[in-house]
Amino acid sequence: MLAVLFDLDGTLMDHDAARDAAIAELLLGDAAHAEEWRRLEAIHYDEYAAGRCSFQEQRRRRVRGIHAAMAAEQPDDAACDAWFAAYLQRYRAGWAAFDDVLPALTALADAIPDIRLGIVTNGEGEPQRAKLAAIGLTDRFPVFVASADVGMRKPEAEIFLHACEQLDVAPSAAAHVGDRLDLDAQGATGAGLRGVWLDRAGTGAAPDGIARISGLHELAAALAG
Repeated sequence: MLAVLFDLDGTLMDHDAARDAAIAELLLGDAAHAEEWRRLEAIHYDEYAAGRCSFQEQRRRRVRGIHAAMAAEQPDDAACDAWFAAYLQRYRAGWAAFDDVLPALTALADAIPDIRLGIVTNGEGEPQRAKLAAIGLTDRFPVFVASADVGMRKPEAEIFLHACEQLDVAPSAAAHVGDRLDLDAQGATGAGLRGVWLDRAGTGAAPDGIARISGLHELAAALAG
């Protein structure tokens, strides 16, 4: 193995913790509506990732959805943007890496001294790079591929192949690690890389041909096997 690509949200950065803390503060601890916010995020961000709406529109849909759930007056675009900005300020305050990230990167470097590392993330380049900088990992990843920058998105094979080209490695000599079985592990496997599913929640067994790990502390051993 010459190179390892990583997803960002839910893999290196604890997106769920930052999101949950932000929405809890904004909704004053309303647990039911916080759960609805998580559901809306899953629906509308995937719509954006699939190219069915713009980045800004998926934000506005989430805001309108939470207002509908609270039986509140529907906001116009400007009000949606202001509401999301208030959420985003709180969300950014919670950006942090998972505890297992730095030990895993150290273990990889020890196991494969010349390992090449990169990021493949669905999203807009600027905010995704800001996340990586906020959690102190920019210098660790010389290659950073964001879907909006390159006009490709996971699980399309092309985005993984593009990242391999940037790292100057063949797909067969690379692995990709991410918390989404469909977008990350299966997408990478379809592109000829080794797909590794980071199943932090312990939701189930991986399909044939997919390596499953419960935390990044298992990554080096999984790639060596």
